[in-house]
Parts: sequence; structure tokens; C-alpha cells
Amino acid sequence: MSSSQTPLFTALADSIERQIRDEAYKVGEKLPSLREIAALRNYGKNTVVAAFELLVARGLVEPRHGSGFYVKERTVKAEPHDTQSLNGAMNIVWLMNMQLRNEPGQLTVGDAFPPSQWLAGARLDRPHHKVARSGLGTLFRYGDRLGYAPLRQRLVRRLADQGIDAHPSQIVLTHGANEALDLIVRYFVPAGGTVLIDDPGYYPLIGKLRLAGANTIGVPRLADGPDLKELERLLITWRPRLFFTQSLAHNPTGSDLSKQKARAILKLAEQHNLLLVENDALSDFRSANQTRLSALDQLERTLYISSFSKSLSAALRVGFLACSADIANDIANIKILTSVSSSEYAERTVDTLLAERHHLKYLEELRSKLEEETGRAYELLDDVGATIFVRPERSLFIWAQLPGVSDTQKLAHAMLNENIVMAPGNIFSVNPNNISPWTRCNPHAVLDPRFRRALDKLLG
Repeated sequence: MSSSQTPLFTALADSIERQIRDEAYKVGEKLPSLREIAALRNYGKNTVVAAFELLVARGLVEPRHGSGFYVKERTVKAEPHDTQSLNGAMNIVWLMNMQLRNEPGQLTVGDAFPPSQWLAGARLDRPHHKVARSGLGTLFRYGDRLGYAPLRQRLVRRLADQGIDAHPSQIVLTHGANEALDLIVRYFVPAGGTVLIDDPGYYPLIGKLRLAGANTIGVPRLADGPDLKELERLLITWRPRLFFTQSLAHNPTGSDLSKQKARAILKLAEQHNLLLVENDALSDFRSANQTRLSALDQLERTLYISSFSKSLSAALRVGFLACSADIANDIANIKILTSVSSSEYAERTVDTLLAERHHLKYLEELRSKLEEETGRAYELLDDVGATIFVRPERSLFIWAQLPGVSDTQKLAHAMLNENIVMAPGNIFSVNPNNISPWTRCNPHAVLDPRFRRALDKLLG
């Protein structure tokens, strides 16, 4: 790949990494200061900071407070394939850190959450005493391996509302949707095993699969779901065991799966002995009767994942996996080995919140706010001449192509100088080296005047 296609901070990090691996810089040696490198290479300060953060994420250097950055000792020498898998995953960790950090004055246009003030309506301050009083016998010990039983029973009713019949023994509570994905990868995906995922798709999942050494192949995502012709071709060519997909509120495009395409996918899954992992982490932002693969399939060839991170609180870290009872039992055993149990305190808190009389009203208000701001964000993006991939009435994600922008990685780098964090399209691709004109936008953040001012400055 030519240097013109590589963001400056990545090229700088790659250059320093080569020098470290060639022992131009020895273990324990201090690297030149940020200011020295910026002056030497004529780079902006943010470029150098981003490069050093990437080197830290790769495990090559470490910061020492008040002193600078030093080459880190590597005690384990990995095989080339393992190094490639780990570095690929760590690059995504760095990207996640960029999305998750919340510095004063920073605007995260690529954010994946509703504004915190909207979620305050869930009243997380209220259930503590009730949870503590009702769980004195268990709150000081590890929880059940499947998770808090009353919450699993409540989820049976929730799934029934979505047309999915399940038993509590088919539900495993997890530390958010991400642990559910991680457990599935551990259970089903051997090193070198082939899996399919949406492309563009959920980039933390891409990182997990890289870390597992999987052969990850992208299925192009269209406005109504995966590209069926390409999906069938890949099934014939590679014979994968799993396809990770999102039927509703797809991340990053915001698109929804059509019923016609859902039936076609299930038919292909049956023909090719394929399991479908359906990530429905934003289910609270879609209607219960919208098309879900798991509702059509009834968990025969589907594994259903959901979470409360977006509608209640990411800090609670409560999600769940619904699947066949046999798989749920095995997944729960892996959960014991990797984390012993999920947090019963957090699960009791979620159960208490879901039982509150005002919860349904809270969700209605949350959806209403999102719908209003999604519409206003469409208007703003239309006004600047953006192309919008698909337009659901409410979405946490708007997949947009801004006028005159062919490489959103370069745009994201330029926006850092304006203290704005973007989510460039290439990070959602199986091949992050692909140049993408698309970017994921959060409607609430798009409406912040700083975003329009920065766009006018950079694109005008």
C-alpha cells in the first residue's frame, strides 16, 4: 500500500516500530520526545500523539509519567502469524480507545451511544437499596453460571414479545453483548477457521476474530441486508460454520433486514449447514415485531445476542445470549472458565429497572428523542451535500458519505486537530487498509455546531 493511502499517524507508528524491531532503539531506551519528532518530521502534535498511542496499544512502548516514552521489553516472542493476529487486534483496541475516551471539549461524532442525559431517565440511582435488601444471601458470592434466574425468566417474556420462544435454560447472561460474542468465538472458531461477517460490520468483533486467528471474510451489506449472491458464493467456496450478522439497526449502516431476504438467508443456512449469530444489541430502538432471523428460525440455526448497554447503561455491562439449551450449557461452562460468572448485582439492577412501571414510558421517550434528532441530522447532512446510505426513522448510526471526501481516514485525522473524533469507514471493514468514503455519524453529535463549523472549515 502506498504511503498516500496510509494515515500519517499510522505511517509514523509503523516507521518507529520497524526501528524498534531492527533494534535501532533498544529495550528500555527513551524515544525522542513528541516535540522533537514533530519538528523533525514536520508533523502536527496530534499526529505524533496518535502515533505514540498506537505504539502503546501494540505493546511496543510504554509511557513513564513526566519522563517520556520508552521501548518496552517483550518477554514472549510470538510466531509471525500470532504477531500479525495480535497486532491487528491491538490496532482495533487503539481505535476503540479513541472512540471511548471522553476528554474535556472533545466531540465524538462517531459515537455509538445516546447522550448520557437521555439515559438519566432510566434512574439508575433508585434500585440500589432494593437490590441490596433482596440479595443479601448471594451478593457476596459469585452468581449462577447462567446468570440471575429472575432476569432470565423476564427475558423469556421479552423474547416472546419478539416472536422468539425460549426457556430460561436457553439464556446465558453475559458482560454485555461483547462477552457473548467472545464466548461464541471461543466455542466455535478454531485458529484458521473460516467465518463470515457483515462488511462493513461491528469492528470490535473483527478484532476478536483476528485475535483468535480466524479466516474472516466479509459479506457486503446492502440497504436491506447482506448481499445474497455473494453470501451464497462464499458459502460454496469456503463452507464456513458461522455468519455473524445484525438484522436490525445494523452497526455501522443503521440498515434493517427485509423479511424476504431473511427467509432467503435461513434457506441458505439450512442448505450449507451454517449457524447464524444475530447481534440485536439495539433491540430497544426497534419494534418488537420487526424482522429477526431468530424469530423466523426459533433458535434452531440462530444464536441471538442482545444487550442493555445502549438503552440503560454501558457501565452495568449486562447482555445475554439465547440459543439451544445444549449450546447454552457449553457456553456457560466456558464463561465459568474465563470469568467465573457475570455480575449478579448488575443483573439484579437491570431486572429491577425492567420491572419499574415507568420503564416502557422511558423507552418510548428515548425512541421519540432519537427519532426527532435523527430527522434533524438527516436535514443537516442533506444541507452539506452528504450521501446517506439508508434512512430509518430513528437510528444511533447514520452511514454517510460527505461531499468531496474519498478517504474518511484522512478526514478523521484532520478532524482530530479540531478536537473531533470521527469513525472512518475503513475501521468497519474486514480489510482496514481499504480506502472508504463512508463514515459513521451519531445524530446527536452531528447536530453539535462544532461539527458543522469543522466541516465548513475543512471542506469549504
